[in-house]
Amino acid sequence: MAIPAAAGVLVVLLAWLAGPGLLGITNDNAGAPVQAEVTKPAACDKPDAVETVKFTVAGKTHEGTLNGCGHGQGERVEVSVPEELPDQGAVTVHAADTSTGSSDARRPLGLALLVFACFSGGMFAYLWLSIPLRRSAMS
Repeated sequence: MAIPAAAGVLVVLLAWLAGPGLLGITNDNAGAPVQAEVTKPAACDKPDAVETVKFTVAGKTHEGTLNGCGHGQGERVEVSVPEELPDQGAVTVHAADTSTGSSDARRPLGLALLVFACFSGGMFAYLWLSIPLRRSAMS
């Protein structure tokens, strides 16, 4: 029983040391949320629909492409813009409420599930190996 327990502790320790990327958690900084106006809407009947938006950062108006659809002409949406904006050309922006990030509860929950999986696998191996073999009545 000590071997499966030690293996489970080792797996959890290695997962903890590997960092948040192992559990699919990233701390990407999506940028600051900014109000934008849709200048060229896109219909949702096409895959990979892209809308054009304009927004103002530090008193300067920029144009951006938003990976989304279904907004109306002139509709205001909140987007996340990168920290560094180019002087010319369109900027790729993302809807602020759908930008990737991390929740404080995801890493502990992921580690708790990993501990439970290690415990379950160890108990299964222990129970499987502790079952006595029986000879069949036909032999």
